[in-house]
Amino acid sequence: GSTPLPPYINRPAEERDARRYQTVYAREGRSVAAPTAGLHFTPRVLKSLESGGARIVRLRLDVGPGTFKPVTAEKVEDHRMDAEPYGVPEDTAREVNRALAEGRRVVAGGTTVTRSLEDQRRRHGAVIPGEYETDLFITPGFRFRAVTGLVTNFHLPGSTLIMLVSALAGRERVLSAYGEAVAMGYRFYSFGDAMLAWAERGS
Repeated sequence: GSTPLPPYINRPAEERDARRYQTVYAREGRSVAAPTAGLHFTPRVLKSLESGGARIVRLRLDVGPGTFKPVTAEKVEDHRMDAEPYGVPEDTAREVNRALAEGRRVVAGGTTVTRSLEDQRRRHGAVIPGEYETDLFITPGFRFRAVTGLVTNFHLPGSTLIMLVSALAGRERVLSAYGEAVAMGYRFYSFGDAMLAWAERGS
């Protein structure tokens, strides 16, 4: 096979794509797409975060082609997400549950991590080790129970991804951030720039 580049990259995969379209912490070859927020993390960035006091824990994400699936339904609530498998290691469950119990921030590295952690809290009220899959569709009005911050790319209008970010940070704040991104020439899509979105008060 070849590197599964996003469908909007209209060229055959090249040798360099195997390095560029891959996270530094990838371990298992189950995904058909990179969890693109993870492309922003380098060993140096991760070390810097840990030196600053952040505790980094991992999930296994089996990202599927549905990550690029556009919303085509007339009503947003009629859209169906493709289910994606994910795995929760014991140390990750322990650390996230501890952070939540102590009222500390839980920052997700991407929308797929967000959906996985929120799926756990909806299922169990806590994060439980094991193998799961989720088709959770997060739209404005969703009550977040796990994630208080999100590192993510700048996404397309009308995508499930921008709906999730708007649900977390608030539509007006997201529109303002996107206005700044357009004015400053930030790059969108998988190889684009990233932002850190904080939960809107009360979400």
